[in-house]
Amino acid sequence: MHEFRTHNCGELTKEQIGLTVKLSGWVQKIRNLGRMTFIDLRDEFGITQIIVSEDMKTKIKELTTECTVMVEGKVVERQNKNEKIKTGQIEIIADNIAILGKCKNVLPFEINSSEQNDVREDLRLEYRFLDLRNEKIHNNILLRSKILKTIREEMDKLSFTEIQTPILANSSPEGARDFLVPSRLHPGEFYALPQAPQQFKQLLMVAGFDRYYQIAPCFRDEDPRADRSPGEFYQLDFEMSFASQEDVLNVLETVVLNTFKKHAKGKIENKVYKIPYLESMEKYGTDKPDLRNPLIIKDVTEIFADLDFQAFKNKTVKAIKIPNGANNPRKFYDNLTEYSVQELGAKGLAWIKIEEELSGSIAKFITPMAKEELLKKLEAKEDDSIVFIADDREKATKIAGGIRNELGIRLELINKDLFIFCFIVDFPMYELSDEGTIDFNHNPFSMPQGGMKSLINKNPLEIFAYQYDMVCNGYEIASGAVRNHDQEIMVKAFEIAGYTEEDVKKKFGALYNAFSYGTPPHAGAAPGIDRIVMLIAKEENIREVIAFPKNKKARDLMMGAPSSVTKKQLDDVHIMIKQ
Repeated sequence: MHEFRTHNCGELTKEQIGLTVKLSGWVQKIRNLGRMTFIDLRDEFGITQIIVSEDMKTKIKELTTECTVMVEGKVVERQNKNEKIKTGQIEIIADNIAILGKCKNVLPFEINSSEQNDVREDLRLEYRFLDLRNEKIHNNILLRSKILKTIREEMDKLSFTEIQTPILANSSPEGARDFLVPSRLHPGEFYALPQAPQQFKQLLMVAGFDRYYQIAPCFRDEDPRADRSPGEFYQLDFEMSFASQEDVLNVLETVVLNTFKKHAKGKIENKVYKIPYLESMEKYGTDKPDLRNPLIIKDVTEIFADLDFQAFKNKTVKAIKIPNGANNPRKFYDNLTEYSVQELGAKGLAWIKIEEELSGSIAKFITPMAKEELLKKLEAKEDDSIVFIADDREKATKIAGGIRNELGIRLELINKDLFIFCFIVDFPMYELSDEGTIDFNHNPFSMPQGGMKSLINKNPLEIFAYQYDMVCNGYEIASGAVRNHDQEIMVKAFEIAGYTEEDVKKKFGALYNAFSYGTPPHAGAAPGIDRIVMLIAKEENIREVIAFPKNKKARDLMMGAPSSVTKKQLDDVHIMIKQ
C-alpha cells in the first residue's frame, strides 16, 4: 500500500464500500459529537468525511484545523448522505490517524470562508500560501492551468512552433518604464526585462520560422489597476510570416473563442465585430467598448451651436439616450452628476426628460426645433431621457464613455453571463504627446497604412496603422499589428516621432540590420493570459487569478519584495544608492 494514500479525497463512492484505504489531506473541520468525532478531510480533489470513534480520540488530541494528516480506515456507507459532494455517499471509519504537518491553533483568517472579500487583501497576500487553499482561489489557479493547456493545443493545431526568447534584453520604447538589471560584467550598462518579446519575435520571422508562439512573461514598471498586474504579466505572444491583418485576426478569433467556449460559463457570441478606432471612440467613448451595453453616444455639438446656452458654447457636446429614462427620479440624475464630477473629472452633467413637455436641468434652453433635431438624432421618444456632456473633444469623449459604462451598471443593462468580442482596427499611427510633440500612438513597429507615401505626404496625425486590438466585455484582451518590415519605412516612421537614423541603429540595431537581409512581411498579436483567465473566472480583480500576485503598491507581502540589498551586492553591479 502507498505510504500516504491509496485514493484522493474526492474519488471514493459506494463502489469502494468495504475497502481499507489511506487518505492524506488537510483537516477542514472537526465536529465533536460526544462519542463520535467527525473530521472533514480535504485535498485538491474534494472532501471525505472521517469518523473517529471514542477509543481513537486520544490519538487526535493534537489535531487542529488546517494541519495535514494521513488517515487509514475502512470505507462504509454514510448514514446522513450529502448529495452536494461526490463522496457524500460514504465515510471512513478511522483505524489510524497520523499527523504529517502541524498547524498553529490560531489562523490569520478563516480559509474556507465563502467570501474572501471579508478578509483584508494585504493579510491574504501576506499569507498567500494559506489563501490559495480557499476553494474558489485554488480553482482559479487550476482553471488557469487548463486554459493554458487549451491555448497551447489550439496553437499547435494551427502549426505554430513554441520558441522561448530572452528575459535579459535591451531597453525599448514600448510605452511604459523598463525594469533595469545592472550588469556586473559591464560596469555602467544595464539589461532591461522585456516589456514584450517584440524584436525577438520579428527576428524569428527574419530567421525563417513560419509561425512562432510562446506563453511569454512580460515586465512593465507601471501603476497597478484592478485589471492589470503590477510589474509582470503573461501573454500568448505569436507572430506569422507572409501574413496580413486578416490572417492574424482569424487566428485570434479561433484561439480565443475556442478557449472561451471550452472554459467559460455563459453564452459566447460567435460573431466578432470589427470596429474602426474612430467609430469606437465616437459611439462608445473608448477603444475598449463593452458591447453588452446597448447605450450609444451621439455627437450633438451642431444642435447646440445656435442655442442660447453659454455652458455649451464652443464645446463638444456628447449625448446618451436612456430608454424609459423619464421614469427615473431627479435623484438618479443628481447622483449620476456627482459621479461624473468626482470620478470622471467632468464639470457637470446636463439632462432632460422627454415628456409631454421637456423637463430637466437644461429643458428651458431647448427650442422646439432643437428638440425635434435631438429626438431624430438620438432616435428618442416620449418617456426617454437624454444626458449631455460638454467639454473639449477629448475630455467630452472620455467622460461620455465613463457615463455610458456607469449607466450600464446602474440600469442593470449588462448581461453578466454573456461574452461579446470585437476587433478595434485602424488605430492612428501617431498622437500628440503632452508636450505637443508627435509620438507613437500604439506599437512603434507597426506598418503605416499607405506605407512610405503616407509618411511623406500625410499629416502624421491622419495616418492610420495596421494595428488592432481584441476586446471582450470592455477589456482589451489582445493587441497586435502588421509589422513594419522595410528598413527605409522604419527609419522614416521613427524620424517623424523624433528619432534619428542613428537612434534607430542604436536602440534597434538587430532589427535595423536584419531588415537588410530579406525580411518577409509578417504580423502578429499578443492576447493577455491573466486578463483572459480573469474574464473566464468572472473575477473583477486580476490578483484573484494569479498564484502569487503583488499588492496595489507593487509589493510582494509574502516574500518581502522589493527589499534592500547589501553594499557588497551593490558594489558587485557598480551601483551606488543616492540618499
